[in-house]
Amino acid sequence: MSTVTFQGNSVSLSGSFAEKGTQAPNFTLCGADLADITLQDFAGKNVILNIFPSIDTPVCATSVRTFNIEAASKENTVVLCISADLPFATGRFCEVEGIKDVKTASFFRAPTFTEDYGVNINEGALAGLASRAVVCLNTEGLVVHSELVSEITDEPDYAAALAAL
Repeated sequence: MSTVTFQGNSVSLSGSFAEKGTQAPNFTLCGADLADITLQDFAGKNVILNIFPSIDTPVCATSVRTFNIEAASKENTVVLCISADLPFATGRFCEVEGIKDVKTASFFRAPTFTEDYGVNINEGALAGLASRAVVCLNTEGLVVHSELVSEITDEPDYAAALAAL
């Protein structure tokens, strides 16, 4: 179990956070078109998992915008922005913002995703959502970088994530 903060208050997380050098846990998430997205769909590609509570918060929206810009410059790389948001909400956001270089996914049908990745918020106002994290995978699905952001309202270290690939 890990602990992060939300607006300075301690929040416990459950599950085991993805560690560098480990195989990424498999998942089946709901894509923007309501079809399943699996980790196997990205075999042979570098993958950045941008995990966050909700697209409707300023920091989460900024992370999607930033990775959208950076993803366009990375060869053989997919950015998957993952939250509990329904695909309709992330779809509207991406359309309004002109975001085309990231994929969005929801764990609303995948109750074990947040536990499998060690980002499940157990308590407080955000209970049941995901904490902010970035997990980067190489073409074999091995974790080459992972950051569990210590304060949920802070942005991740984009440069470190991109440099890991």
